[in-house]
Amino acid sequence: MSTFGLERIFFPRGVAIMGGSPRSSSLGAAVLRNVKAGGFAGRLGVVNRRYGDVSGVPAVPDLASLGFVPDLVVISAPADAVPEIVAEAGAAGVAGAVILSAGLGHDAGSLAETAGQTARMHGMRLIGPNCIGLMVPRAKLNASFAAHHPSDGNVALISQSGAVAAAMIEWAAERRLGFSGIVSIGDQLDVDVADLLDYFALDDHSRAILIYLEAVKDARKFMSAARATARLKPVIIVKSGRMAQGARAAATHTGALAGSDAVYDAAFRRAGMLRVYDLRELFDCAELLGRGFVPRGNRLAILTNGGGLGILATDRLAGFGGAPAVLTAETIARLDEVLPQGWSRANPVDISGDADAARYVSALSALLEDADSDAILVANVETAVAPAGQIAEAVAQCVRERRATRSAVAALVLAAWVGADERTGATFEAARIPHFPTEDDAVRAFMYLVRYREASTALAATPPSIASVFTPETAAARHVVAKALSEGRSWLDPAEIVALFEAYRIPIVPTVVARDAEDAAEKAASFLAEGTAVVVKVRSRDIRHESDVGGVILDLRSKEAVVEAARTVLARARSARPDADLQGVTVQPMIVRRAARELILGIADDPTFGPVIVFGRGGPAVEVINDKALALPPLDINLARDLVGRTRVSRLLGGYRDVPAVAPDVVPLTLVKLAQMAADIPEVAELDINPMLADETGVLALDARVAIRKRARLFAGLTRLAVRPYPSQWEGELGLRDGSHVMVRPMRPEDEPMVDSFFRRVTAEDLRLRFFHAMKEFSHAFIARLTQLDYARAMAFVALDPKTGEMMGAVRLHSDSLYENAEYAILLQSDLKGKGLGWALMQLLIHYARSEGLQRLSGQVLTENTTMLGMCRDLGFTVTMDPADPSIVDVVLELDRSTVDAIGSDILIRPHR
Repeated sequence: MSTFGLERIFFPRGVAIMGGSPRSSSLGAAVLRNVKAGGFAGRLGVVNRRYGDVSGVPAVPDLASLGFVPDLVVISAPADAVPEIVAEAGAAGVAGAVILSAGLGHDAGSLAETAGQTARMHGMRLIGPNCIGLMVPRAKLNASFAAHHPSDGNVALISQSGAVAAAMIEWAAERRLGFSGIVSIGDQLDVDVADLLDYFALDDHSRAILIYLEAVKDARKFMSAARATARLKPVIIVKSGRMAQGARAAATHTGALAGSDAVYDAAFRRAGMLRVYDLRELFDCAELLGRGFVPRGNRLAILTNGGGLGILATDRLAGFGGAPAVLTAETIARLDEVLPQGWSRANPVDISGDADAARYVSALSALLEDADSDAILVANVETAVAPAGQIAEAVAQCVRERRATRSAVAALVLAAWVGADERTGATFEAARIPHFPTEDDAVRAFMYLVRYREASTALAATPPSIASVFTPETAAARHVVAKALSEGRSWLDPAEIVALFEAYRIPIVPTVVARDAEDAAEKAASFLAEGTAVVVKVRSRDIRHESDVGGVILDLRSKEAVVEAARTVLARARSARPDADLQGVTVQPMIVRRAARELILGIADDPTFGPVIVFGRGGPAVEVINDKALALPPLDINLARDLVGRTRVSRLLGGYRDVPAVAPDVVPLTLVKLAQMAADIPEVAELDINPMLADETGVLALDARVAIRKRARLFAGLTRLAVRPYPSQWEGELGLRDGSHVMVRPMRPEDEPMVDSFFRRVTAEDLRLRFFHAMKEFSHAFIARLTQLDYARAMAFVALDPKTGEMMGAVRLHSDSLYENAEYAILLQSDLKGKGLGWALMQLLIHYARSEGLQRLSGQVLTENTTMLGMCRDLGFTVTMDPADPSIVDVVLELDRSTVDAIGSDILIRPHR
């Protein structure tokens, strides 16, 4: 998450090319030509011990001979010389290097490792190796060996492939699209995708970010940066290696471990990134989102002079999940006035093949006033009646005029001009109308915009609270797993699975274990006495699927049948798996729910992203049906609903014919419970419930398997999850000066209504002191940004009245990209000042910051806020006037030298249950 030094690399005062030769084909010579041709205005030098001249520029033998210290060096030397060059540059105070050279290796002891360690020792950043370089048009910097120069614009490009970056430059030149920055990151020895996401997220000149990705090396860092960035601006990503062969090639190229493509897809969805599947789609999305085109919804009106073209566009729209706009009665009446009799009187609006420019403009004007249309696709096939170019000019002028007067309701207009020439394209370019060669391309691009809008909305959605209906017995569950691990086992037995599921309130069929056939009959007696048939299964920790060895017999209705069945399944298992250790059998009641849907739910383990929640259609043919969807934990109920909705089996969960609907939210809630289990117990490596029955009465797990292992690889020593979960261990009580206590906990996404209510109890003056200007209203988007925290980067504690549950105050911090410095903020309910609540919350925040390894807390306070400044001084903050604004005071607390005592008994953390 480090952006340290990147500003000096992107906007260097001086650049040095290190390596190359007089040969025009050498990398160093190519970079030198590009730097000069790009118009770089800073100091430029060449360092080369073998040659005195490279492409007409005098070369010096070392950096010390340059006469200046460059911010950026570009290294094109042979691989074995790179570590020495990095050491020389670092010692000289160079901010960063772009390493074009390939062949540095990846493993321990490699040239890459040596170069990376040396750079870190000097605080120097590295881009590459094995990349084509860095381009920042606004800085007139082209430190690459790309064939052409990109123009200045507002789209940032991050690419693991130099070839893809070069292709993007070529395409952009044809579409007159400019870039705010292009970075080819190659092997990501230091600067990686996450670092660049952090950088471009805060770059005002970057309106959208494009990524070509092959693999992620640090999933938690990537997810944290991606989620933060996607809340601010569109992030469009294309990932190679979708198929197994492509994934192997990608891993070989980057030296990074590539996870399953389905898991990557789940990660992109969770982060709010827009995934596309080829470069053409990436280009189209870049053009649309980079220019700020985002529709209100998925309703598209289609205006065309060809009926077939309109039908094809409608078919593609439906195929992508869009909706043809339903024209209002007013719109139809307006079109009746300007179109000849016989027009379609519906969407698509077919104005017939003899339509001229005037007819197009009349129809478009009417559609632009239709409130039920989110966007308009204007399509044209050239005829002999009216030249397509002439119609394009008229359409462009109409759109320009409507934008100027802001009289258009449907503001987004797209064009599909079949067979258009360059002049027609230029007409639409000048009018800033997205244009495409076919209706298919236009509809596809529109639906990507819709997907982006949906992803943005989902990121800001407020989930309902489920705390009141779900509190797991975490300690009991951990005991079950720990006991099994202490015995050296890697699988839980059926009785242990029942105990684990009961701890998380996941209904499971009762299971009893029996030593032998006679014991099985005794254990089955209670079920049989109630008139319930039973199922007997072989019990062995060495056999994962009992049915594979004929180890399951159903519908047993007498003790004699149970005895015979138990002997049979044991004999079959001995024959099929003589190596297996048989512990007896299990007995379960026979569950028959005629209308129940069979589902599969589980936890899988991905080598890149850690635990993944799986949902789909279950039963014995689960692999054949292959109806499943994945999501990264932790989950709230909204995310779980989305996971269910992405499967075909979700359509069966509603009622149909005489089959009642499955109980509302019972399946999503079970997924939330599994996700919580994955967060709480990292020793659960894999979990499989198949089938889980779901009907109007609820859910019931019929069969389950749980694989365990000693604590798996953790992210930041905390959890296996790529998305840091809600830190429930920080729930507790705070003691105030008068001896009273308040409840305190981390803020949750579902706190939005509570925060909104809290703001209404804070005076306008206190709000001004907190936000530095008058706050008249708080939008959903504003509060969502406050409540939907990425706990890997930020924390907010809320104090709650123990009697009413109302919010009394909050304190928060947000760390910088290095996770060293964090800015803090605090706000209390106005009538609660003077009770010591602010002091207690600040102590808690300091304690948390220390535990996270942060080095300092900083903030800005208005000079008139004397109460806050007094508390800061008492807490040990250094207080200084802000040099840029006399109305602001900067406060800083060095945590490693702070004399503030740890919270100790002031906060009582309840045991994590």
